[in-house]
Amino acid sequence: MSHAVVQLPPEQIAPLARLYDEAVAARRRHTYIVAAVILVGIVLSCWGGEVRPAVFAANAHRLGLYFWNILPVLRWETLGADLAEWYWNLDGWLKLLFETVVIAYLGTVFGAIGAFCLCFLASANMMRNTLVRVSARRLLEFLRTVPEIVFALLFVVAFGLGAMPGVLALAIHTMGALGKLFAEVVENIDMKPVDGATAAGASWTQTVRFAVLPQVLSNFASYGLLRFEINVREAAIMGFVGAGGIGQDLVEAIRKFYYSDVSAILLLIIATVMIIDMVTERIRHALIGMDQSR
Repeated sequence: MSHAVVQLPPEQIAPLARLYDEAVAARRRHTYIVAAVILVGIVLSCWGGEVRPAVFAANAHRLGLYFWNILPVLRWETLGADLAEWYWNLDGWLKLLFETVVIAYLGTVFGAIGAFCLCFLASANMMRNTLVRVSARRLLEFLRTVPEIVFALLFVVAFGLGAMPGVLALAIHTMGALGKLFAEVVENIDMKPVDGATAAGASWTQTVRFAVLPQVLSNFASYGLLRFEINVREAAIMGFVGAGGIGQDLVEAIRKFYYSDVSAILLLIIATVMIIDMVTERIRHALIGMDQSR
């Protein structure tokens, strides 16, 4: 069955076409304005940060030269001996790498526990007391605003060299970062179970336990795993200030120009992060799939 195409008279089409052209022109002006603002911001940032393109172009080759220098000399006829010489301290580096992963794990666990406790107080739909909610949010902002390396420096001064300053630094920053993400998850829940639990006379703690947690636990776990990936990389940097892990050997190799050691340690860190990323990614996808299938 064919349908006849209805064509409006020209006197009706003209105003509609004019409105469409005006809307397109307004959208185009907005795009140009936003692009101009971004361009001005880039120029001002480069000027304030003393970015000099000429200096960058004149010295960019040094970066490539450095990476060329850290590459080991590997010959096919003596490949086994060359690899053994390249990874001469493999046992020691693996121990430090294990310490780095443990630092990241403990920092993530302690930070996630703190974030779990604070996220409900920072959620607008679960905490009606404005003073408590604002205080919790400002605390989370402070914890995630200060870089981990700064916290690590403070804890190294207070507690000395070792893994504990790294764990504390990562735990504090993780608490602030995960607390923000957890609070946003809580604020996006379905409030019908909460209203039902409240109407049945449940306390605030019981409402969180039975009406909120079943909706958010999978997302909490997913964000926690993602943060663990990040913390593994951050834990490697903690060693730069003496907060434990393989970063201590890496910064020493960089400072003393032990080129082959730098590449060997970097490859170990990269391989570890890749493995952790692949494993946690599969777990996160499984958790998200379980949550969507409900």
